[in-house]
Amino acid sequence: MESINKIFSLKKQTIPAVNSDAESNHDEVQVRITYYQSGYGASQKASGQALTLKACLQNVYSSFEEQCRKLKEEQQKLKQPYIEDKIRQESELRNAETALSIHQDKLEQNDQKAELIKQAIETVKSNPEKHGVTDTKQPHALFYIGLLLLIPISIYLFVFYISATYSALFKTFSDDSLSTAIFDAQALNNAKREGWLEGVLVLTIPTVFLGLGYIIHMMQKGKGLKNFFRLAALFLITFLFDGLLAYQIEKKIYDFSKTPTTPPYNLKVAIGEAEFWMIIFAGFVVYIIWGLVFDFVMKEFENIDKIKAFIRNKQQELNRLNDTRSQIIKDMEDTKQLISTIKGRIEVLQNKIDGFILNIKQYLHYHNQYVEGWFQAINAELALPEAKKNSILAECEAVANEHLESLDLIKPKHQHVIYSKVS
Repeated sequence: MESINKIFSLKKQTIPAVNSDAESNHDEVQVRITYYQSGYGASQKASGQALTLKACLQNVYSSFEEQCRKLKEEQQKLKQPYIEDKIRQESELRNAETALSIHQDKLEQNDQKAELIKQAIETVKSNPEKHGVTDTKQPHALFYIGLLLLIPISIYLFVFYISATYSALFKTFSDDSLSTAIFDAQALNNAKREGWLEGVLVLTIPTVFLGLGYIIHMMQKGKGLKNFFRLAALFLITFLFDGLLAYQIEKKIYDFSKTPTTPPYNLKVAIGEAEFWMIIFAGFVVYIIWGLVFDFVMKEFENIDKIKAFIRNKQQELNRLNDTRSQIIKDMEDTKQLISTIKGRIEVLQNKIDGFILNIKQYLHYHNQYVEGWFQAINAELALPEAKKNSILAECEAVANEHLESLDLIKPKHQHVIYSKVS
Protein backbone atom coordinates (compact mmCIF):
# COMPACT_ATOMS: atom_id res chain seq x y z
CA MET A 1 0.00 0.00 0.00
CA GLU A 2 2.90 2.31 0.65
CA SER A 3 3.99 1.99 -2.98
CA ILE A 4 0.52 2.85 -4.19
CA ASN A 5 0.42 5.93 -1.97
CA LYS A 6 3.76 7.03 -3.45
CA ILE A 7 2.34 6.63 -6.96
CA PHE A 8 -0.70 8.74 -5.99
CA SER A 9 1.63 11.34 -4.49
CA LEU A 10 3.66 11.42 -7.67
CA LYS A 11 0.55 11.56 -9.80
CA LYS A 12 -0.88 14.46 -7.85
CA GLN A 13 2.29 16.35 -8.56
CA THR A 14 2.41 15.52 -12.25
CA ILE A 15 -1.26 15.69 -13.34
CA PRO A 16 -1.82 19.21 -14.62
CA ALA A 17 -4.62 21.50 -13.61
CA VAL A 18 -7.23 22.25 -16.24
CA ASN A 19 -6.83 26.00 -16.71
CA SER A 20 -9.08 28.55 -18.25
CA ASP A 21 -7.02 28.49 -21.49
CA ALA A 22 -7.86 24.83 -22.22
CA GLU A 23 -9.62 25.85 -25.40
CA SER A 24 -6.26 26.80 -26.85
CA ASN A 25 -4.95 23.99 -29.09
CA HIS A 26 -1.39 24.38 -27.91
CA ASP A 27 -2.26 24.23 -24.25
CA GLU A 28 -4.57 21.29 -24.87
CA VAL A 29 -1.80 19.32 -26.56
CA GLN A 30 0.54 20.08 -23.68
CA VAL A 31 -2.03 18.87 -21.16
CA ARG A 32 -2.54 15.62 -23.04
CA ILE A 33 1.20 15.04 -23.24
CA THR A 34 1.47 15.57 -19.51
CA TYR A 35 -1.28 13.00 -18.87
CA TYR A 36 0.52 10.60 -21.18
CA GLN A 37 3.81 11.12 -19.35
CA SER A 38 2.08 10.75 -15.99
CA GLY A 39 0.56 7.43 -17.03
CA TYR A 40 3.86 6.28 -18.44
CA GLY A 41 5.74 7.10 -15.25
CA ALA A 42 3.15 5.59 -12.94
CA SER A 43 3.08 2.37 -14.99
CA GLN A 44 6.84 2.11 -14.93
CA LYS A 45 6.98 2.41 -11.14
CA ALA A 46 4.07 -0.03 -10.61
CA SER A 47 5.43 -2.53 -13.15
CA GLY A 48 2.15 -2.23 -15.05
CA GLN A 49 0.07 -3.94 -12.35
CA ALA A 50 -3.66 -3.86 -13.15
CA LEU A 51 -4.63 -3.35 -9.50
CA THR A 52 -2.47 -0.24 -9.32
CA LEU A 53 -3.93 1.03 -12.62
CA LYS A 54 -7.41 0.78 -11.13
CA ALA A 55 -6.41 2.99 -8.20
CA CYS A 56 -4.54 5.42 -10.46
CA LEU A 57 -7.50 5.84 -12.83
CA GLN A 58 -9.79 6.56 -9.91
CA ASN A 59 -7.30 9.12 -8.68
CA VAL A 60 -7.07 10.68 -12.15
CA TYR A 61 -10.86 10.98 -12.27
CA SER A 62 -11.09 12.42 -8.76
CA SER A 63 -8.36 14.94 -9.51
CA PHE A 64 -10.05 15.98 -12.79
CA GLU A 65 -13.39 16.29 -11.01
CA GLU A 66 -11.92 18.49 -8.31
CA GLN A 67 -10.26 20.72 -10.88
CA CYS A 68 -13.58 21.08 -12.73
CA ARG A 69 -15.19 22.29 -9.52
CA LYS A 70 -12.54 24.99 -9.09
CA LEU A 71 -12.79 26.42 -12.62
CA LYS A 72 -15.49 28.99 -11.93
CA GLU A 73 -15.32 30.72 -15.28
CA GLU A 74 -15.62 27.46 -17.20
CA GLN A 75 -18.40 26.26 -14.87
CA GLN A 76 -20.27 29.52 -15.35
CA LYS A 77 -20.09 29.06 -19.11
CA LEU A 78 -21.35 25.48 -18.91
CA LYS A 79 -24.13 26.45 -16.49
CA GLN A 80 -25.33 29.41 -18.53
CA PRO A 81 -28.10 27.42 -20.39
CA TYR A 82 -29.46 26.25 -17.02
CA ILE A 83 -29.30 29.78 -15.61
CA GLU A 84 -31.25 31.10 -18.60
CA ASP A 85 -33.75 28.25 -18.32
CA LYS A 86 -34.20 29.05 -14.63
CA ILE A 87 -34.89 32.70 -15.47
CA ARG A 88 -37.57 31.60 -17.95
CA GLN A 89 -39.09 29.24 -15.40
CA GLU A 90 -39.15 32.00 -12.77
CA SER A 91 -40.94 34.27 -15.25
CA GLU A 92 -43.51 31.53 -15.91
CA LEU A 93 -43.87 31.07 -12.14
CA ARG A 94 -44.66 34.75 -11.65
CA ASN A 95 -47.23 34.61 -14.46
CA ALA A 96 -48.83 31.50 -12.94
CA GLU A 97 -48.93 33.09 -9.47
CA THR A 98 -50.54 36.20 -10.97
CA ALA A 99 -53.12 34.00 -12.73
CA LEU A 100 -53.82 32.19 -9.46
CA SER A 101 -54.35 35.54 -7.72
CA ILE A 102 -56.78 36.59 -10.46
CA HIS A 103 -58.68 33.31 -10.10
CA GLN A 104 -58.88 33.82 -6.34
CA ASP A 105 -60.28 37.34 -6.83
CA LYS A 106 -62.84 36.01 -9.31
CA LEU A 107 -63.83 33.26 -6.89
CA GLU A 108 -64.24 35.76 -4.06
CA GLN A 109 -66.36 38.07 -6.23
CA ASN A 110 -68.44 35.12 -7.45
CA ASP A 111 -69.05 33.95 -3.87
CA GLN A 112 -70.03 37.46 -2.81
CA LYS A 113 -72.60 37.65 -5.62
CA ALA A 114 -73.94 34.22 -4.70
CA GLU A 115 -74.25 35.24 -1.04
CA LEU A 116 -76.17 38.39 -1.99
CA ILE A 117 -78.54 36.34 -4.15
CA LYS A 118 -79.14 33.85 -1.32
CA GLN A 119 -79.92 36.73 1.04
CA ALA A 120 -82.29 38.22 -1.53
CA ILE A 121 -84.13 34.90 -1.89
CA GLU A 122 -84.47 34.62 1.89
CA THR A 123 -85.70 38.18 2.48
CA VAL A 124 -87.86 38.92 -0.58
CA LYS A 125 -90.98 37.38 0.97
CA SER A 126 -90.71 39.45 4.16
CA ASN A 127 -89.61 42.66 2.45
CA PRO A 128 -90.44 42.59 -1.29
CA GLU A 129 -90.21 46.37 -1.72
CA LYS A 130 -86.52 46.24 -0.79
CA HIS A 131 -85.88 44.16 -3.91
CA GLY A 132 -88.11 46.20 -6.21
CA VAL A 133 -91.03 43.75 -6.08
CA THR A 134 -94.12 45.94 -5.67
CA ASP A 135 -96.88 43.53 -6.70
CA THR A 136 -98.60 41.25 -4.21
CA LYS A 137 -99.94 37.74 -4.62
CA GLN A 138 -103.45 39.06 -5.27
CA PRO A 139 -104.43 39.22 -8.97
CA HIS A 140 -104.88 42.69 -10.41
CA ALA A 141 -108.16 44.12 -11.56
CA LEU A 142 -106.66 44.39 -15.06
CA PHE A 143 -106.24 40.64 -15.14
CA TYR A 144 -109.91 40.08 -14.25
CA ILE A 145 -111.08 42.64 -16.79
CA GLY A 146 -108.97 41.06 -19.51
CA LEU A 147 -110.20 37.59 -18.58
CA LEU A 148 -113.84 38.74 -18.64
CA LEU A 149 -113.26 40.15 -22.12
CA LEU A 150 -111.33 37.13 -23.36
CA ILE A 151 -114.00 34.57 -22.50
CA PRO A 152 -116.87 36.07 -24.54
CA ILE A 153 -114.56 36.90 -27.44
CA SER A 154 -113.36 33.28 -27.45
CA ILE A 155 -116.98 32.09 -27.47
CA TYR A 156 -117.71 34.48 -30.34
CA LEU A 157 -114.78 33.12 -32.36
CA PHE A 158 -115.92 29.55 -31.76
CA VAL A 159 -119.42 30.38 -32.95
CA PHE A 160 -118.20 32.43 -35.91
CA TYR A 161 -115.70 29.89 -37.24
CA ILE A 162 -118.06 26.95 -36.68
CA SER A 163 -120.76 28.73 -38.67
CA ALA A 164 -118.38 30.14 -41.32
CA THR A 165 -116.63 26.79 -41.83
CA TYR A 166 -119.95 24.96 -42.17
CA SER A 167 -121.30 27.61 -44.58
CA ALA A 168 -118.12 27.55 -46.71
CA LEU A 169 -117.70 23.79 -46.91
CA PHE A 170 -121.03 22.01 -46.42
CA LYS A 171 -124.01 24.38 -46.46
CA THR A 172 -126.37 24.67 -49.43
CA PHE A 173 -127.89 28.14 -49.46
CA SER A 174 -131.65 28.51 -49.78
CA ASP A 175 -131.62 32.34 -49.54
CA ASP A 176 -129.15 35.15 -50.05
CA SER A 177 -129.22 36.49 -46.49
CA LEU A 178 -125.76 37.42 -45.32
CA SER A 179 -126.75 36.91 -41.68
CA THR A 180 -127.44 33.22 -42.21
CA ALA A 181 -124.16 32.93 -44.11
CA ILE A 182 -122.06 34.30 -41.24
CA PHE A 183 -124.15 32.90 -38.41
CA ASP A 184 -126.14 29.74 -38.66
CA ALA A 185 -127.56 28.63 -35.30
CA GLN A 186 -127.84 25.05 -36.54
CA ALA A 187 -124.40 24.88 -38.14
CA LEU A 188 -122.96 22.36 -35.66
CA ASN A 189 -126.09 20.19 -35.62
CA ASN A 190 -126.35 20.26 -39.39
CA ALA A 191 -122.67 19.31 -39.70
CA LYS A 192 -123.23 16.36 -37.37
CA ARG A 193 -126.13 15.21 -39.53
CA GLU A 194 -123.80 15.35 -42.54
CA GLY A 195 -121.47 12.92 -40.74
CA TRP A 196 -119.35 12.67 -37.62
CA LEU A 197 -116.18 13.67 -39.45
CA GLU A 198 -117.89 16.84 -40.69
CA GLY A 199 -119.00 17.57 -37.12
CA VAL A 200 -115.48 17.08 -35.74
CA LEU A 201 -113.98 19.28 -38.47
CA VAL A 202 -116.41 22.12 -37.90
CA LEU A 203 -115.99 21.88 -34.12
CA THR A 204 -112.17 21.87 -34.13
CA ILE A 205 -111.56 24.57 -36.75
CA PRO A 206 -111.78 27.37 -34.14
CA THR A 207 -109.03 25.74 -32.09
CA VAL A 208 -106.67 26.22 -35.03
CA PHE A 209 -107.12 29.97 -34.85
CA LEU A 210 -106.83 30.03 -31.08
CA GLY A 211 -103.65 27.94 -31.39
CA LEU A 212 -102.23 30.47 -33.84
CA GLY A 213 -103.01 33.20 -31.33
CA TYR A 214 -101.12 31.32 -28.62
CA ILE A 215 -98.12 30.83 -30.92
CA ILE A 216 -98.12 34.54 -31.76
CA HIS A 217 -98.13 35.36 -28.05
CA MET A 218 -95.14 33.08 -27.40
CA MET A 219 -93.23 34.39 -30.40
CA GLN A 220 -93.69 37.97 -29.28
CA LYS A 221 -91.29 37.19 -26.44
CA GLY A 222 -88.52 36.71 -28.97
CA LYS A 223 -86.51 39.46 -30.61
CA GLY A 224 -84.85 40.08 -33.91
CA LEU A 225 -85.78 40.53 -37.54
CA LYS A 226 -86.23 36.80 -38.09
CA ASN A 227 -88.83 36.62 -35.34
CA PHE A 228 -90.64 39.65 -36.80
CA PHE A 229 -91.01 37.94 -40.18
CA ARG A 230 -92.37 34.81 -38.51
CA LEU A 231 -95.05 36.86 -36.76
CA ALA A 232 -95.92 38.62 -40.00
CA ALA A 233 -96.22 35.23 -41.74
CA LEU A 234 -98.61 33.93 -39.07
CA PHE A 235 -100.86 37.00 -39.40
CA LEU A 236 -100.78 36.68 -43.19
CA ILE A 237 -101.75 32.98 -43.01
CA THR A 238 -104.68 33.80 -40.71
CA PHE A 239 -105.83 36.60 -43.02
CA LEU A 240 -105.62 34.37 -46.11
CA PHE A 241 -107.59 31.61 -44.39
CA ASP A 242 -110.32 34.09 -43.43
CA GLY A 243 -110.23 35.41 -46.98
CA LEU A 244 -110.77 31.92 -48.41
CA LEU A 245 -113.72 31.34 -46.09
CA ALA A 246 -115.21 34.71 -47.08
CA TYR A 247 -114.59 34.03 -50.78
CA GLN A 248 -116.28 30.63 -50.64
CA ILE A 249 -119.29 31.90 -48.68
CA GLU A 250 -119.74 34.95 -50.90
CA LYS A 251 -119.39 32.74 -54.00
CA LYS A 252 -122.22 30.46 -52.82
CA ILE A 253 -124.47 33.48 -52.16
CA TYR A 254 -123.50 35.01 -55.52
CA ASP A 255 -124.17 31.76 -57.42
CA PHE A 256 -127.52 31.34 -55.62
CA SER A 257 -128.77 34.80 -56.61
CA LYS A 258 -127.15 35.23 -60.04
CA THR A 259 -129.12 35.50 -63.32
CA PRO A 260 -128.15 34.16 -66.74
CA THR A 261 -126.68 37.54 -67.60
CA THR A 262 -124.66 37.83 -64.41
CA PRO A 263 -120.88 37.53 -65.02
CA PRO A 264 -119.08 34.59 -63.38
CA TYR A 265 -117.79 35.05 -59.83
CA ASN A 266 -114.07 35.66 -59.44
CA LEU A 267 -111.59 37.38 -57.11
CA LYS A 268 -112.11 40.75 -58.77
CA VAL A 269 -115.83 40.52 -58.16
CA ALA A 270 -115.23 39.35 -54.55
CA ILE A 271 -112.96 42.27 -53.74
CA GLY A 272 -115.62 44.67 -54.96
CA GLU A 273 -118.32 43.18 -52.71
CA ALA A 274 -118.81 44.77 -49.30
CA GLU A 275 -120.13 41.49 -47.91
CA PHE A 276 -116.80 39.82 -48.71
CA TRP A 277 -114.93 42.27 -46.47
CA MET A 278 -117.62 42.09 -43.79
CA ILE A 279 -117.05 38.34 -43.43
CA ILE A 280 -113.28 38.82 -43.27
CA PHE A 281 -113.45 41.55 -40.65
CA ALA A 282 -116.07 39.71 -38.65
CA GLY A 283 -113.50 36.95 -38.25
CA PHE A 284 -110.00 38.36 -38.72
CA VAL A 285 -110.42 41.68 -36.91
CA VAL A 286 -112.09 40.00 -33.94
CA TYR A 287 -109.31 37.41 -34.01
CA ILE A 288 -106.74 40.22 -33.81
CA ILE A 289 -108.61 41.71 -30.86
CA TRP A 290 -108.69 38.29 -29.21
CA GLY A 291 -104.95 37.91 -29.72
CA LEU A 292 -104.22 41.28 -28.14
CA VAL A 293 -106.49 40.59 -25.16
CA PHE A 294 -105.01 37.09 -24.76
CA ASP A 295 -101.46 38.49 -24.81
CA PHE A 296 -102.42 41.10 -22.22
CA VAL A 297 -104.08 38.53 -19.93
CA MET A 298 -101.08 36.20 -20.15
CA LYS A 299 -98.69 38.98 -19.22
CA GLU A 300 -100.84 39.99 -16.29
CA PHE A 301 -101.02 36.36 -15.21
CA GLU A 302 -97.25 36.13 -15.25
CA ASN A 303 -97.13 39.20 -13.00
CA ILE A 304 -99.69 37.90 -10.51
CA ASP A 305 -96.92 36.69 -8.19
CA LYS A 306 -93.75 38.61 -8.87
CA ILE A 307 -92.18 37.19 -5.73
CA LYS A 308 -92.17 33.70 -7.25
CA ALA A 309 -90.88 35.10 -10.52
CA PHE A 310 -88.16 37.00 -8.62
CA ILE A 311 -87.09 33.87 -6.72
CA ARG A 312 -87.14 31.80 -9.91
CA ASN A 313 -84.91 34.28 -11.73
CA LYS A 314 -82.54 34.56 -8.78
CA GLN A 315 -82.30 30.78 -8.54
CA GLN A 316 -81.38 30.57 -12.21
CA GLU A 317 -78.73 33.25 -11.66
CA LEU A 318 -77.44 31.34 -8.62
CA ASN A 319 -77.14 28.16 -10.72
CA ARG A 320 -75.08 30.05 -13.29
CA LEU A 321 -72.82 31.37 -10.53
CA ASN A 322 -72.36 27.84 -9.19
CA ASP A 323 -71.33 26.65 -12.64
CA THR A 324 -68.91 29.58 -12.87
CA ARG A 325 -67.54 28.74 -9.41
CA SER A 326 -66.86 25.15 -10.44
CA GLN A 327 -64.96 26.33 -13.51
CA ILE A 328 -62.92 28.85 -11.47
CA ILE A 329 -61.99 26.15 -8.94
CA LYS A 330 -60.92 23.85 -11.77
CA ASP A 331 -58.77 26.65 -13.24
CA MET A 332 -57.25 27.27 -9.80
CA GLU A 333 -56.38 23.60 -9.35
CA ASP A 334 -54.76 23.52 -12.80
CA THR A 335 -52.81 26.69 -11.98
CA LYS A 336 -51.68 25.32 -8.61
CA GLN A 337 -50.50 22.15 -10.33
CA LEU A 338 -48.61 24.27 -12.86
CA ILE A 339 -47.01 26.31 -10.06
CA SER A 340 -45.93 23.12 -8.29
CA THR A 341 -44.46 21.75 -11.53
CA ILE A 342 -42.55 24.98 -12.25
CA LYS A 343 -41.20 25.12 -8.70
CA GLY A 344 -39.96 21.56 -9.13
CA ARG A 345 -38.19 22.52 -12.36
CA ILE A 346 -36.62 25.58 -10.70
CA GLU A 347 -35.39 23.45 -7.80
CA VAL A 348 -33.79 20.95 -10.18
CA LEU A 349 -32.16 23.75 -12.17
CA GLN A 350 -30.93 25.45 -9.00
CA ASN A 351 -29.36 22.21 -7.80
CA LYS A 352 -27.56 21.93 -11.12
CA ILE A 353 -26.40 25.53 -10.91
CA ASP A 354 -25.19 25.06 -7.33
CA GLY A 355 -23.38 21.86 -8.32
CA PHE A 356 -20.79 21.47 -11.07
CA ILE A 357 -20.59 20.14 -14.61
CA LEU A 358 -18.06 17.57 -15.73
CA ASN A 359 -16.83 17.76 -19.32
CA ILE A 360 -17.02 14.11 -20.37
CA LYS A 361 -15.34 14.60 -23.75
CA GLN A 362 -12.40 16.34 -22.19
CA TYR A 363 -12.02 13.75 -19.45
CA LEU A 364 -12.09 10.86 -21.97
CA HIS A 365 -9.25 12.52 -23.88
CA TYR A 366 -7.15 12.72 -20.73
CA HIS A 367 -8.14 9.22 -19.66
CA ASN A 368 -7.08 7.78 -22.99
CA GLN A 369 -3.77 9.64 -22.88
CA TYR A 370 -3.08 8.34 -19.40
CA VAL A 371 -3.94 4.72 -20.33
CA GLU A 372 -1.89 4.98 -23.51
CA GLY A 373 1.11 6.09 -21.49
CA TRP A 374 0.52 3.20 -19.07
CA PHE A 375 0.44 0.67 -21.91
CA GLN A 376 3.49 2.15 -23.61
CA ALA A 377 5.48 1.83 -20.41
CA ILE A 378 4.54 -1.87 -20.16
CA ASN A 379 5.72 -2.50 -23.69
CA ALA A 380 8.87 -0.44 -23.44
CA GLU A 381 10.08 -0.70 -19.85
CA LEU A 382 9.14 -4.16 -18.61
CA ALA A 383 11.61 -6.93 -19.39
CA LEU A 384 9.06 -9.74 -19.53
CA PRO A 385 8.18 -12.46 -21.99
CA GLU A 386 5.79 -11.43 -24.72
CA ALA A 387 3.01 -13.68 -23.41
CA LYS A 388 3.33 -12.15 -19.91
CA LYS A 389 3.20 -8.63 -21.32
CA ASN A 390 0.09 -9.46 -23.33
CA SER A 391 -1.54 -10.88 -20.20
CA ILE A 392 -0.75 -7.73 -18.23
CA LEU A 393 -2.01 -5.53 -21.06
CA ALA A 394 -5.24 -7.52 -21.25
CA GLU A 395 -5.77 -7.16 -17.50
CA CYS A 396 -5.07 -3.45 -17.63
CA GLU A 397 -7.42 -2.98 -20.58
CA ALA A 398 -10.16 -4.78 -18.66
CA VAL A 399 -9.53 -2.53 -15.63
CA ALA A 400 -9.67 0.61 -17.82
CA ASN A 401 -12.96 -0.50 -19.40
CA GLU A 402 -14.38 -1.41 -15.99
CA HIS A 403 -13.45 2.05 -14.71
CA LEU A 404 -15.28 3.77 -17.60
CA GLU A 405 -18.25 1.45 -17.23
CA SER A 406 -18.53 2.25 -13.51
CA LEU A 407 -18.75 5.92 -14.46
CA ASP A 408 -21.23 5.15 -17.27
CA LEU A 409 -18.78 6.57 -19.81
CA ILE A 410 -18.84 3.70 -22.31
CA LYS A 411 -20.31 5.36 -25.40
CA PRO A 412 -21.75 8.28 -23.39
CA LYS A 413 -24.97 9.88 -24.67
CA HIS A 414 -24.05 13.36 -23.43
CA GLN A 415 -20.98 15.57 -23.54
CA HIS A 416 -21.43 16.68 -19.92
CA VAL A 417 -22.31 15.09 -16.60
CA ILE A 418 -24.15 17.33 -14.18
CA TYR A 419 -23.50 16.82 -10.49
CA SER A 420 -26.22 18.67 -8.62
CA LYS A 421 -25.91 20.08 -5.15
CA VAL A 422 -28.08 17.38 -3.60
CA SER A 423 -25.80 14.66 -4.91
